[in-house]
Amino acid sequence: MQSRIPPEIILLREDEAPTLQGRLAAAIVRAILEIHARPGTRLPSSRRLAEALGISRLTVTLVYQELVSQGYLETMPRSGIAVAATVPHRRLRASGVREKGEGCSPDWETWLGDHPLPRRVIRKPANWREYRYPFIYGQADPSLFDHNAWRDCARQALGTRDFADLASDRYGADDPLLIEYICSNTLARRGIRARPDEVLVTLGAQNALFLAVELLARADRLAVTEDPGYPDFAETLRRAQSPVAFLPVDHGGMNPAELPADTRLVIATPSHHIPTGGTMPLARRRELLQRAAAQDFLIIEDDYDFEMSYLAPPLPALKSMDDAGRVIYVGSFSKSLFPGLRIGYMVAPSEMIRKARALRSIMLRHPPSHLQRITAYFLALGHYDAHIVRLREALKRRRGLIEDALRSSDLVIAGAPQAGGSSIWVRTVADLDSTRLAERLRQESVLIEPGAVFFETPPDPCPYFRLGYATISDGAIAAGIARIERAAHRMTRP
Repeated sequence: MQSRIPPEIILLREDEAPTLQGRLAAAIVRAILEIHARPGTRLPSSRRLAEALGISRLTVTLVYQELVSQGYLETMPRSGIAVAATVPHRRLRASGVREKGEGCSPDWETWLGDHPLPRRVIRKPANWREYRYPFIYGQADPSLFDHNAWRDCARQALGTRDFADLASDRYGADDPLLIEYICSNTLARRGIRARPDEVLVTLGAQNALFLAVELLARADRLAVTEDPGYPDFAETLRRAQSPVAFLPVDHGGMNPAELPADTRLVIATPSHHIPTGGTMPLARRRELLQRAAAQDFLIIEDDYDFEMSYLAPPLPALKSMDDAGRVIYVGSFSKSLFPGLRIGYMVAPSEMIRKARALRSIMLRHPPSHLQRITAYFLALGHYDAHIVRLREALKRRRGLIEDALRSSDLVIAGAPQAGGSSIWVRTVADLDSTRLAERLRQESVLIEPGAVFFETPPDPCPYFRLGYATISDGAIAAGIARIERAAHRMTRP
C-alpha cells in the first residue's frame, strides 16, 4: 500500500513568497522535507488539494509541473503525482522555503542550562546482540521466553470482551486484574499485605523511584544510598536537589549502624545489592527498621532481582517486616519478563499512593491499559511462574559455569551473592582499569560493564566490572572469560 501526504499538512504561509504559486511550492516542499517522505509517497490529486486550500486547480497543476522539473516530484503512470527519488537535500530558495537557521531561533543553552544531564549513566551498545560474548546485564534471553503464551494473552486482551474496557480513559486508575494479582500473589510471596489503594502501577521500577523521590526528597532532608550502588538512585536524588550521603557497602550491603544521625530518607537494594549482588542479612534489616522508627526516616526498598533467588530462598522483604508504614516498596516485571515491558509497581500507605497517582497523572495518566491487561493474564494463567522456573534453572547453570571459569583464572570474584541473581561483580588482576579493559575487549567481540559508573567517587584506576549472564549462551561463557583474562594479561605486561 502506497503512503500519501494528506492535504491537511500542506499549509500556505503569506511570508514565504510573493506569489500564490511560490507559496504553494514552498508548502509542498516543506511538507516533503519535514515528514521525511520516502520516494513514491503520493501527493493529493490536483482537484483535492485545490479544494482543501480554496485555490484553483490550474494553480496546483502548474506548481506540480514546476516541482517535477526541479526533481522534487515525479509523474507516476495511472497513479498521479508522487515524491521523486531525486529530492534534493536542500530547501528551494526560489520557492521561498527558508533555510535552516533563518529567523529568530531560541538559545537552547539558556533555556536548558539549569537542567544538567546525569553524570552517572550505565551505557550499553545498541548492537550488543552482534557480540559473541555479551556479558551484559538487564537484557532478556528470547529462547527462555514463551512467545506463544504471551501472544495468546495479547489476543485475549485485545478481544471484544476486554476492548471496550481497556480502550477507555481510566483517569489515572490502573487495571484491576493486574492490581489484584499483585496484591494476592506477587506481594503475598514476599510476605507483604497490601490493599488495592496501596499499589500503583508504574512504567518500570525507574518510574516508581522517580515518583517516590519527587514526593519525599527535599533540600533540607538528607538522603542516604549505597556506594557502590545503582547510579540512578544518586541521579534522581541529585535532580531533586536533595543532599546525599553515600554509605559504603560490604558483603551484607549497607550497614545501618553507619547511618548519619540526620538521615531522613534511605534508598537500598537489600535482596540483591546493585552491583555486588550481596544480600542484606536479617539482623541488619531489623536494625534498619528500628533506626527508621527511632530517627524518623523513611526507606525506599528496591526489591531488585528477588525472583532470581535460586541459590537460597529469598529473605523477607523489608516491607513485610514493616509494621509502621515506613517502607516504600518498589518492584518490577521488566527484568524477570523482558526489559521492554516497562511494567513496575510501588507499594506504600494509601496517602502516599494517592499523591503518587496524582503526580503520575500529569506525566503519563497511566501505563497503557492493554499492556497491563496482557501482563495480568500472563501472570494469572500461570505462564509467569513457568517462565521463572525456566529462568532460574538457566541462570543457576550459567552461574556455575561462570564461577568455575573465574576460579580457573586470575580474575577475582569481588561480590558475595548468597541468593543468586543474574550478574557477578569481578575485580581485575593488578588493579587494571576496567574501562580500558572494556574498550580493548570490544575489539575481541566481548562486552563487559566497567564498574566506575556505580561509584559516586570511583577508585582511580577502577578495577571492578560487572558480568551479566542472562543473555550469553552456556557454551560461550568459558571462552569469553578466557578472552577477558588474556586481554588483562596483555595490558598489565611491562
